[in-house]
Amino acid sequence: MKKNLLLMFLLLAVGTVTAGAQKFALIDMEYILKNIPAYESGMSQLEQDSKQWQAEVEKLGEEAKNMYKDYQSKVSTYTDAERSKQEEAVIAKEKEAADLRMKYFGPEGELAKKRAELMRPIQDAIYNAVKDIATQQGYALVEDRASATSIIFASPAIDISDEVLARMGYAN
Repeated sequence: MKKNLLLMFLLLAVGTVTAGAQKFALIDMEYILKNIPAYESGMSQLEQDSKQWQAEVEKLGEEAKNMYKDYQSKVSTYTDAERSKQEEAVIAKEKEAADLRMKYFGPEGELAKKRAELMRPIQDAIYNAVKDIATQQGYALVEDRASATSIIFASPAIDISDEVLARMGYAN
């Protein structure tokens, strides 16, 4: 029993020493992205496209709304067949607006595709720069300060964001 207890303490001590020897670093992804011109221009382009697409969707929605108002004002004058035809036309216009919204803003819509197209090369370049730095300097872990909500304090000495930017050719 004593041997098992002694062995457990020995393993715990070795594990603690090993864990203490690991090096950690932080990056601030928001800071890095703000210092990459391609990201800023890409986000500007996405915003322009988004506004244009939103205007198209709103125009169709407004057309559907106007069709419905027109239908409601004349519903008492329609025969059953005309009423049914008008209701179907309004529903079709509403569906067209909803489909257009999904085409542009859905999970696999144009906005998501364009964001991925613009961001993938930047994300890959950041990842490769972080990986190279971590490998060369022996970091066991590199964490993103911007997305790590549990970090209360971190020494600026372990922030390698400027080094990542320099590695990518964007020196500050």
